[in-house]
Amino acid sequence: MEKPENPESSSVDTGSPRTSKQQRLAALSLGALGVVFGDIGTSPLYSIRECFGHHGMVVNEANVLGLLSVVVWSLIIVVTVKYLFFVMRADNRGEGGILALLTLVVPPDRRSERRNLALVIGGVFGATLLYGDGMITPAISVLSAVEGLEVATPFFRPYIVPIAVLILIGLFSVQRRGTAAVGAVFGPIMVVWFAVLAAMGVVWIVRWPQVIGALNPWLGVRFFVANGLDGFLVLGSVLLVVTGAEALYADMGHFGRKPIRLAWLVMVFPCLILNYFGQGALLISQPESVSNPFFKMAPPWALYPLVILATAATVIASQAVISGAFSLSRQALQLGYSPRMEVQHSSAHQIGQVYVPVVNWLLLVATLALVVGFGTSAALAGAYGIAVSLTMVVTTGLAAVCARRRWGWSKPLALAVGAGFMVVDMSFFGAAATKIIDGGWLPLIVAVLIYAVMDTWRRGADLLDGYAKDARLPVEYFLADLDAHPMTRVSGTAIVMDARGVGVPRTLLHNIKHNKVLHERILLLTLRTAEVPHVSAEERVRVQFYRPDFLRAVARYGFMETPSVSEVLELLKSRDVDIDPMQATFFFGRETLVIGRKAGLATWRKYLYDFLFRNAYGAYLHMGVPPNRVIEIGQQVEI
Repeated sequence: MEKPENPESSSVDTGSPRTSKQQRLAALSLGALGVVFGDIGTSPLYSIRECFGHHGMVVNEANVLGLLSVVVWSLIIVVTVKYLFFVMRADNRGEGGILALLTLVVPPDRRSERRNLALVIGGVFGATLLYGDGMITPAISVLSAVEGLEVATPFFRPYIVPIAVLILIGLFSVQRRGTAAVGAVFGPIMVVWFAVLAAMGVVWIVRWPQVIGALNPWLGVRFFVANGLDGFLVLGSVLLVVTGAEALYADMGHFGRKPIRLAWLVMVFPCLILNYFGQGALLISQPESVSNPFFKMAPPWALYPLVILATAATVIASQAVISGAFSLSRQALQLGYSPRMEVQHSSAHQIGQVYVPVVNWLLLVATLALVVGFGTSAALAGAYGIAVSLTMVVTTGLAAVCARRRWGWSKPLALAVGAGFMVVDMSFFGAAATKIIDGGWLPLIVAVLIYAVMDTWRRGADLLDGYAKDARLPVEYFLADLDAHPMTRVSGTAIVMDARGVGVPRTLLHNIKHNKVLHERILLLTLRTAEVPHVSAEERVRVQFYRPDFLRAVARYGFMETPSVSEVLELLKSRDVDIDPMQATFFFGRETLVIGRKAGLATWRKYLYDFLFRNAYGAYLHMGVPPNRVIEIGQQVEI
C-alpha cells in the first residue's frame, strides 16, 4: 500500500483536491528522478561501449541492431515488468528493499526455522552484495564521466584518476550534511540530464532512422543465434543497462510506487531508449567511435559542458547508492544483524535520511582504492555486474515466495512467474560469472566478509540472550523476596534497560548484590524492533504495572526507525507514568566476554564477536540516553 499523505507537510491548498494530488504526484516524481534513477540513468556513459569492447564483437549493422534489441527488452522485462509491476507489489507497509522484503517473507521471530533458513541466508547475503555496489558505483560512474575529458583532448589523460579522486573525496566529505540541503537540486539536474540524453539520441536517429527497427525482439533472438557463445557472454555487459533497478524498489518508501512508475514510463525509459538508439546509429555510421560512443555523439563544442553535466549526474547517482548503504546499515542494525553504530539523522523532516559515519568512511577508502587500483571505468566494468546479477536473483526468489505466502497466489502461478524471471536473472548471472577473474571476485569477497560479520553478530547475540535468560528471576518471585527481606530504598527512579522484556534482568540483580539498595521506583524498559518499517505513536509503548513502585514498559520501533528513550518517556506520561530523564538513573549491563569452550560458535567466530562487541557503539548513545545519567553494571560472560 502507498504511504498516506502527511497533511502537515504541505502548504495551504488553494486549488481543488484533485489538483493538489496531481501536484504532489508531480513533485514526488521529480524527486524520484533525482534519487532513484541516478544509477540507471548514467548507464549510457559506459554500457554500450562495454558490450562491444571486450567480446571481440564486430561492429556492423546486424550486431548493433541485435544488441540494441537485447538492451531494449532487458529494460522492459527486468525493470518495467519485474521491478515496477511485480517486485514493487511487495511493500512492507510502504517500505522496500531486500531486507524489508526478507522481513515480509520471514518475520524475525521465525528466521531460525529450518524451512526459512535458505531464505534468510539468501536475503542477508543479497543485502551484503549491495555494499559492493555502494563501492563500485561511485568509482565507475565518476570515472566514466571524467573520461569524457580524454575524448576532448589527450592532454587530460594523466589527470583522469586524480580528478576522480578529488571529486569522490568531496562527495563523501559532505555526506554528514545530509541530502536535505541539496535534494531540491537533484531532480532538476536529472531532468536536464535525461533531456540531453534524448536530444543526443534523436540527432543520430534522424540521420539513421532504421535503428528504430531494434524494437523488434526477433532481432535480439537472431543476435544470439548468430553469435553463439559470444552473444551470450555479451549479457554480462548488457547487465550494465539495468544496474540501479534495485534502487527503484529500495527507495519505494521515500516516494511510493506511483511516482516511481510515472517517472520511469514518462521520462526515464523513453530518454534511455532514445540515447541507446542514438549510440547505435552512430556506431553503424562510424564504427570507429566504439571506444567511447556516448561522448562521441556530441559535437566538439558541447564536450566540456557535457562532461560537467555527466559528472553532476554521476555524483547524484553515487549519492543515491551511498544513501542506500546508510539505510541498509540502519535496517541491519535494527534487525540484529549488525553491531551498534552511530546513526545520525541528517534531516528533521525526511525520516529516511540518515548518516552512518563508519560506513561512509569505509566506503570512501574502498572506492578510492578501486579508482586507483583499476584506473579506468572499462577495467571496473568487470567487477560491476556480478553483484548486481546476484542481487537480482535473490530478489526474484524472495518475491516469488512473497507472492505465495503473502499475496495468496497459487503455487503453480508463483512458480511460473518466479521461474520466468529467474531464467532471465540467471542468464545475466551466468554471463557475468565469466568476469570473476577480471574483477568480479571483488564484490563477492566483500559480500562474504560482511556476511560473516553479520551472521557472527546475530549468532553471538542469540547466545548472550540465551545466557541472560537462564540467569533471570520471575518478577513475582523477586517481588515476594523483596517483601520478605526489605532493603534500603533511595529516592528517585531507576530505569533498568532490559533487552528481553521477560523476568528480572541480571543488571538489576547485580546492582542489588553489590550496592544493596533500591530506588523508590523501578522501571524495566525494553526497546524492541518490530517486523514492520514504522510503528505509530499509539502502538509504540505497552506498560505493565506490577505494583506502584515496580513496572515494565516495552517500546516497539520499526526497522527503519532509531529508538529514542526520551520519546518513550514522553509517551509514558499519557499512561500516568511521569519520569524526568534528567532526574532518573539509567542502568545498563556491560558484559566482558571470556573466550571459553562453550558450544554454539566456532572459535574464530568467538574472537570476531568479541572484537565486534568491544568496539560497538555504546547502547546508551544509540538510544539517546543522557550520558551523565548512566550507570553501567559490569559482568563477565563466558562464550
